[in-house]
Amino acid sequence: MNAERISLLPGNEDAWLELFVPAPIRGLTRKALLVIPGGGYGTVCAEREGEPIAEAFLPYGFACFVLHYSVARRRVFPAQLIEASAAVAHIRQNAARYGIDPDAVFAVGFSAGGHLAGSLGTMWHREELKETPGVPSGINRPTGVMLIYPVISADPAISHAGSFANLLGCDSPSPEALESVSLEKQVDDRSAPALLVHTANDELVKVQNSLRMAEAYAAAGRPFELHIYPDAPHGMALGNRITSCGNDKWNRESTAQWVKAAALWAESL
Repeated sequence: MNAERISLLPGNEDAWLELFVPAPIRGLTRKALLVIPGGGYGTVCAEREGEPIAEAFLPYGFACFVLHYSVARRRVFPAQLIEASAAVAHIRQNAARYGIDPDAVFAVGFSAGGHLAGSLGTMWHREELKETPGVPSGINRPTGVMLIYPVISADPAISHAGSFANLLGCDSPSPEALESVSLEKQVDDRSAPALLVHTANDELVKVQNSLRMAEAYAAAGRPFELHIYPDAPHGMALGNRITSCGNDKWNRESTAQWVKAAALWAESL
């Protein structure tokens, strides 16, 4: 296993990759998965939504890269999107080194990390990203994005306000600023295919976030898959014993099936 740590942007100590890249197997070219933990843009919850996620996807033929990104208002949007964009570019530019298929580079994100993965999928073409040194236009577009109980909408009726406040560095962002990072407003014919996973009774990030994203994808005619499970609190991570922390509702055989479903979805693309 390659346990290397990769810095992504000069002068930015907050943006780096933690590698989970297996040794090569003759005849096997792996898919790549950029893993983006959540944490409300206030922290990076890598303990539950980083390494365990990477290890769960390894048996499905992925090489995994956990993204550590700017949080706690150290930098404001689009800094996090620039960092994630640089991560996808690094993975593609080093595909031969990692033994991966450059046409199969996916991102999976959780909660606020789901917002960042969704931003990659819908805003990879933003002008700010084209100015990043070493990131040619288009190389940063993920093959597909897996959005797991994601923060999507800045609509006050369903928004996780704290995530947007941290992302924009302001306790009371303007309506214009909020709309610019409300992902259901960003979907168009350039958006990467998406897998959406949520629980119906998520008390922190309402299920309507995933439903609205699915509606936006349907309206734009873009490919998506949607899984809504009936009962688990926010932050289920793998949905099994490994990430349950003793919470029985985070340890359900049914919800734990999302990992296999996501791997099959990626294979179908």
